Amino acid sequence: MTFVAELEPHALWKHFDDLLTIPRPSKHEEKARDYVIGVAERKGLRHREDTIGNVVVLKPASPGKEASPAVVLQAHLDMVTEKNAGTVHDFFKDPILPRREGDWVKATGTTLGADNGIGAATLLAVLDADDLVHGPLELLFTVDEETGLTGALDLDPVALDLKGRLLLNLDSEEEDTVTVGCAGGSTSLLSLPLESAPAPHGTVALDVKLSGLKGGHSGMEINLQRGNASKLLARVLFAAVQQTPFHLASFSGGNKHNALPREAAAQVVVPTASRDAFQAAAEQEIAAIAAEIRFADPDVKLEIRESSSPGRVWTVAASRRVLDLVNALPHGVLSMSYDIPNLVETSTNLATVTSTEGSLAILMSTRSSVASAMRSTKRRLRSIAELAGAEIEETEGYPGWKPDLTSPLLARFQQVHHRLTGKDAEVLAVHAGLECGILREKFPEMLAISFGPVIRGAHSPDEGVKIDSVGRFWELLKATLVELAA
Repeated sequence: MTFVAELEPHALWKHFDDLLTIPRPSKHEEKARDYVIGVAERKGLRHREDTIGNVVVLKPASPGKEASPAVVLQAHLDMVTEKNAGTVHDFFKDPILPRREGDWVKATGTTLGADNGIGAATLLAVLDADDLVHGPLELLFTVDEETGLTGALDLDPVALDLKGRLLLNLDSEEEDTVTVGCAGGSTSLLSLPLESAPAPHGTVALDVKLSGLKGGHSGMEINLQRGNASKLLARVLFAAVQQTPFHLASFSGGNKHNALPREAAAQVVVPTASRDAFQAAAEQEIAAIAAEIRFADPDVKLEIRESSSPGRVWTVAASRRVLDLVNALPHGVLSMSYDIPNLVETSTNLATVTSTEGSLAILMSTRSSVASAMRSTKRRLRSIAELAGAEIEETEGYPGWKPDLTSPLLARFQQVHHRLTGKDAEVLAVHAGLECGILREKFPEMLAISFGPVIRGAHSPDEGVKIDSVGRFWELLKATLVELAA
């Protein structure tokens, strides 16, 4: 037990404290699911599972509320597993180490997992509480949300047999807001074949690393214009190759499809006589980059160190194709919504770059709330890939969630929010994936909203949850359940 278990409300924070000790990377939520089932069995509550690991726990209505409409409360069990360079942490066995920073709970060198651990802990607190007023509840814990919402996509509606048609998703990250729509998403994997040759004589090998970027959620924070480490490293190397030819031996950056790459690294082999020219060109370009992104990423840095020869390198032509491709691929906001102010409509994240001796793989993650814009962006990526001589594989992805501002569920939530705070919640759509759109496709009559406490820096080691907002979120949820049981 850590200090987290002593925070208010105890019922919620105690479960979050427990979740910090339970490994739950995407696709490996078994122990977290066992914890949920253990709480359900301790409370004498029935549960159902489907074959991929989604779980629904049934909690009967409070006395006198049996005739109220059933409500589905939903959160996902998995978390993004990101850590800072130099942090020693095994997400498959090591507990998350929380720390308090003012009114924030953060982790030590890793993601915290408040996304969506706070939501899951809230559902567990609802299961545990005997003094809540509510109608029939179905508490749905989904898996594998962070790697493409596949838990919801593959959810078996027959096995889980949800009866509720009012969905409260607890995977939002802003206070005094309610989310009623989200973007759909898909990925494109580019594979570029590369010719290699022995490292030439009279050369020096250099490890080039770009780091210090904030990173973050590739949907929620794509509009902040933070740097993409892979794109920026390619830009640095592209500038350097204008001064002196060199061979690439490796190139890598990023490690999650839904996170902005914070670090990237390459090994280059430069003629010994051109070593200083290479360094000067690289340092000149990183200085220009630092000036451009000083407000979004003030700590960007470039390190160049001599290393042992790799033995084999990519040819000069292949090295140039790598830089051309990474430079040409789009990253960031592509268009803004015409319907909702300040909402990103379409974006793409150059998410990961990995290399072997014979090929380079680039994963692109595209989001849009407009299906035709999604198709157009994927065609653009295909065109660039084909021009570069790369193969491309595309996923079908997941659907968006179209806002319905006339929803009676939204209206009742606003009544509760106004009663508690004296104002309506701001109605939002988000440029990120939420499971609501998928669940509404599987259960077409379902009405949905999403809300939550304040979480910042999700999907990065800067992730934090604001302590006092969690208490207000808990009170808002309890009052909403009372309202829907009236």
